[in-house]
Amino acid sequence: MRLPDKGLSREEILARMEDYGAGDLATHGGRTWAYVYDSGLKEAEKMAGEAYLRFLAPNGLDPTVFPSLLRFERDLIALSAAHLGGGKKAVGNFTTGGTESCLLAVKAARDWAKVHRPEITQPEMILPVTAHAAFHKAAAYFGVKKVLVEVDQTTFKADPAKVEAALSPNTILLVASAVSYAHGVIDPIGELGRLAEENRILFHVDGCVGAWLLPYFRRLGAEVPAFDFSVPGVTSISMDFHKYAYCPRGASIVMYRDRELRKHQFFACAEWTGYTIVNPSLLSGRTGGPLAAAWATVNAIGDQGYLELARRMMEAMEKVKKGLGSIPELRILGRPEFSLVAFTSDEINVFELIDEMKDKAWYVQPQFAYSGSRENIHLSISAVSLERVEEMLADLRGSVARVKERAGASFANLEALLSGLDLGALEGEGLGRMLSLVGIQGGRLPERKATINQVLNSLPPKLKERVLIEYFNGLYTQPPEDG
Repeated sequence: MRLPDKGLSREEILARMEDYGAGDLATHGGRTWAYVYDSGLKEAEKMAGEAYLRFLAPNGLDPTVFPSLLRFERDLIALSAAHLGGGKKAVGNFTTGGTESCLLAVKAARDWAKVHRPEITQPEMILPVTAHAAFHKAAAYFGVKKVLVEVDQTTFKADPAKVEAALSPNTILLVASAVSYAHGVIDPIGELGRLAEENRILFHVDGCVGAWLLPYFRRLGAEVPAFDFSVPGVTSISMDFHKYAYCPRGASIVMYRDRELRKHQFFACAEWTGYTIVNPSLLSGRTGGPLAAAWATVNAIGDQGYLELARRMMEAMEKVKKGLGSIPELRILGRPEFSLVAFTSDEINVFELIDEMKDKAWYVQPQFAYSGSRENIHLSISAVSLERVEEMLADLRGSVARVKERAGASFANLEALLSGLDLGALEGEGLGRMLSLVGIQGGRLPERKATINQVLNSLPPKLKERVLIEYFNGLYTQPPEDG
């Protein structure tokens, strides 16, 4: 791509952008059951867009220069502290997303341990296998060893006894979820909090998905155990605004019980010839757009608005669970306590089922088998999903019937395709060859992805990671000259 000699017109730019977006998933309308969170509140969304554009240029690098951004952030901190039972001492910072919030919590724990547990030279954190991949990224980035522990194979909740058995003199942090992304369940935060307190260990609750609306579910009568700062032992919490607070992307927060812990999150540098840098988050310069949009959204929707959105989500969730229970070939994994539902099948291939649903213009998300959680389909239920539940379930029943008729025909040649490859020794060209064998040509995926998903599902985790890195490393390249 080269810059045009003369700038393109507004019409030309918009036309090209529309062309680029032609293959994207629908972000509104209730047919996409992953990646997007749709409230259906058009006025609130419009207000968020206006706020985003108004504060697009102000730079969050220095709050003394753009005090408006500091006001927005302090308001959201105060709101989050009250929402999460933190009281007046709780502090936090706005981040670009749940991954950054989780990364910062791990960084703060590592640096806290350097001061308060100096005898630890190889810090460890204990992760249930249901903990989000962001903590694995934090382990890789910050040199903290991850200690994985199995979860209850029926409920998919963290097992306090197994967590306790994994404790070592090097443990600096426990992690739990409220709720876990894969299965939508709340880990036993109270029991884990007691473990953390007894062993002088920090304890982070990943509430990126659930923490905003769980209090509303409780107000509507759902049994929601304490999961926040009201639980002794909880020292930090992450919570996303761009999920179920329905704010535009780039909006999360990480909260700490007090400033003494939070200061270990910060980075400062005066050892260079430029201005002294002080960063509360991973980024330095950042647009104020997402921050302003989050502030505008939560104020536009308000408490009663979120209560109604939670009611719609709960109703949709119950209809989904009931509907899945009426399809004999399907079964739900665990007992979802929030609007995330995973279901599998002992009779048909779920990856073929995903392709059938795509043919009917539904997007449902594949999740691969790992550690007692078999391959499954994941649904993220939004408020707008309520309008589509019955239609989606009807198409799901029909899709199940069609997959049963074919009885795995998609995989008839799969073993033959892969029989000549030494999967354990694949590197570079070998990985590329395997990708081509399952239908990936020039970085382009086939329309039906069941074979690809079946292959990935069968690979050991580390090999699966290598294959995906190989694919994405080839995907982010320069486009051909013809565009």
